[in-house]
Amino acid sequence: MTTLAILAALPTLCAAQGNVTLYGIVDTGVAYLSNQGGGQAWKTQSSNLSGSRWGLRGAEDLGDGLQAIFLLENGFDINSGAMAQGKREFGRQAYVGLKSRRYGALTFGRQYESVLQYVGRLSSAAQWASIVGAHVAGMDDLAPAFRVNNAIKYTSVNYNGFSFGGLYGASNQAGEFATNRAWSLGARYSHGPLVLALGYFVLNHPAAPGTAGAVGASGAGTGSDYRGAFALKALDGSGTITRHQTFAAGGSYIAGRATLGLVYSHVLFDATGASARADNYEINGRYQASPALLLGAAYVYTDGRSDTGQRPKYHQINLGADYFLSKRTDLYLVGLYQRAAGDAQNAELNMLPASSTNVQTEVMAGIRHVF
Repeated sequence: MTTLAILAALPTLCAAQGNVTLYGIVDTGVAYLSNQGGGQAWKTQSSNLSGSRWGLRGAEDLGDGLQAIFLLENGFDINSGAMAQGKREFGRQAYVGLKSRRYGALTFGRQYESVLQYVGRLSSAAQWASIVGAHVAGMDDLAPAFRVNNAIKYTSVNYNGFSFGGLYGASNQAGEFATNRAWSLGARYSHGPLVLALGYFVLNHPAAPGTAGAVGASGAGTGSDYRGAFALKALDGSGTITRHQTFAAGGSYIAGRATLGLVYSHVLFDATGASARADNYEINGRYQASPALLLGAAYVYTDGRSDTGQRPKYHQINLGADYFLSKRTDLYLVGLYQRAAGDAQNAELNMLPASSTNVQTEVMAGIRHVF
């Protein structure tokens, strides 16, 4: 009922402020998965290149270059009509704050952290390879699938190509200041054809039971979300995650119609019984074959190790083609291949059921419309 009330009031809001925008993306397609627990699978699959969503964005001019801003964004599965992100009404983002033309923006609510904001856009998964093409288990948050609750976030203005920011997600727990808490920092530099970025993100005790702090349930994580394919194998079932750290850096360079990108991330999981770490190396490229056709390719190598003696490794290839029928509607074809090696016994593309072997392939085709 709340959603209907907001939509019903939209004309009034627009009249009162003159600067409220309704926007969204609808993305769906069909996919073939070579091995899902031992069998092949054909299925419809929502939110491939972009998460299907609708949202409200608004601003009010307060004078002297200062604005009050807000954003409410709902994610949904177009194939079932169900809300995503743990069935939250505004699970993708929900924040309000102030934005200054001279000093930047300070916002409060459920928001993206700095590794994704500054480095994530350089990864193939965030550009054209879909969230399934993210690094193993989405461990480094370089694909847009993670949000922080209770977040206070600062984003600077652009200083001749340089921008920076940080986020703090409060635990909201009396006497447990560091339990279920998050913080991050990031920076980005863009000049002509060159882009450079780095970010750092820390989660403290993200699996703390019964808490409702920075890391909430489904879509922003409980314990199992941080013990994904990599952590489970590398830690060999040792304890619960007490600290999850990610450092990421990347860059891209445009040369004519081609863009070459490099992304690196180092991820550390501390548990009560052991620790595990992984280095992810990605090289990606995209080529604007014509004004309507974009082609992409990427290779990702994941090298994991842990105190338990496990050494999981993964090789992944992402290929994609995106054809724009108009500025708002495009058709896409994406192919993803992953091979597990070392102590990693089963391939498991991000957000998909594991393969019964060390190899897994998915091919997806679909349509995306932006409004």
